[in-house]
Amino acid sequence: MAPHWTGLLIVAILLLLLFGGRGKISSLMGDFAKGITAFRKGLKDEDADKEKSAEESGRLSRDSATGESERTSKAAGERTGSNS
Repeated sequence: MAPHWTGLLIVAILLLLLFGGRGKISSLMGDFAKGITAFRKGLKDEDADKEKSAEESGRLSRDSATGESERTSKAAGERTGSNS
């Protein structure tokens, strides 16, 4: 029993896709590698952005705490000065 002509056609198309043209597989793998590299770079950039925002929010909270203590000491001084 010989293989059917549609089976041979499918095999021929697969062989053409895999081995036809100039390095289609290598170009696909190169594009895949570039995609992975871009993904990893994006993850690193995202982590760096999170660290920057955490540092900035920490700095802002320290600045606001310093400002709050200055306002509290001014208010205490005003209360003390008004009692005299």
